[in-house]
Amino acid sequence: MMQELDTDRYWMQRAIALARRAQGRVAPNPAVGAVIVREGEVVGEGCTQPPGGPHAEIVALQRAGERARGATLYVTLEPCAHYGRTPPCVEAIVQAGIRRVVAAILDPFPAVAGRGFTLLRQAGVDVTVGIEAEAAAEVNAGYLKRLRESLPEVTLKYAMTLDGHIATRTGHSKWITGQEARRYAHQLRDQHDAILVGVETVLTDDPELTTRLDPRDAGDGGPHSPLRVVIDTRARTPPSARLLDSRLPARTLVITTEAAPPERVAALWKAGAELAFVPLRCGHVDLAAALRVLAERGINRVLVEGGGRVLGSLFEQGLADAVVAFIAPVLVGGTAAPVPLAGEGVARMEDAPRLTGVRVRQVGDDLVIEGRLRPIWVPEGA
Repeated sequence: MMQELDTDRYWMQRAIALARRAQGRVAPNPAVGAVIVREGEVVGEGCTQPPGGPHAEIVALQRAGERARGATLYVTLEPCAHYGRTPPCVEAIVQAGIRRVVAAILDPFPAVAGRGFTLLRQAGVDVTVGIEAEAAAEVNAGYLKRLRESLPEVTLKYAMTLDGHIATRTGHSKWITGQEARRYAHQLRDQHDAILVGVETVLTDDPELTTRLDPRDAGDGGPHSPLRVVIDTRARTPPSARLLDSRLPARTLVITTEAAPPERVAALWKAGAELAFVPLRCGHVDLAAALRVLAERGINRVLVEGGGRVLGSLFEQGLADAVVAFIAPVLVGGTAAPVPLAGEGVARMEDAPRLTGVRVRQVGDDLVIEGRLRPIWVPEGA
């Protein structure tokens, strides 16, 4: 029994690694990995393809062909049991003659939610659920949060000096970290559905917010540039901003408010920006409402690269789920140099949230610290 459990974990870990390669490419769908094993040998594997394309199970079945008969399918999420853009995976699994399905977690999507497991068992397929559940839920934390809370997963990402600044007192910030850390930052972009900044970042840095990676460092299908999102209360984004260049991959969404002058809004429309309007909150964009807009668009994972004001506001309003902090062995000094999280901050140390699931590693000369502010929901049910 223990040997079988260890074997199941081994192959599920392989499926989870495949699922990670689909992150950022498949929203509103979950990123799923599937591995088909027969007599200890992989006969087919794959990950979810972009919307309209096959799910991970179908990719794996197509690669396995007749070798799928009598085999075991390892999949990171319950196979779908409904017609969407594609037919149900459960039907294909049964028709292919799969003997056993090992799934990490239940899919809480209302049209599935245990029905996939039920149909497989009714067809005589042996079903095991719960192998590497926490790791599989982490891959799809954004999908799970969007289903449960109608909000995407929000990761605060910043690079700071050893003395805690994100720029010098003049606002200069290129480059705090080294080349290896910047490559990893682009891998984070590659894995997310949207990248969010405040308008001050646009005005100060004029970034493109694209993903620049060697295909070998990217996920499935090569480098992916996420939707660019600008939080801009009064539509101050210049129509000439580089992130509005029509030659760039992906689109740019400016989230603004009724406080924006109509002529500025019209100029942004003309420049090719998509616009969404949300209510004001204390004179600024209501960030919770902005995130709900993204969730309604099917965005699962948001990487926030904004300045201290946006990062601090998301933190103080309890809207952030995770943190990726790059720490460079650089000192700039000065009380006027900006910090990663602006705003009031907590009054007492016991009020300061402590990250969980912390991972620390060295990337070049820099350190990367990753952890969670909020726990991941692991759906129960088999």
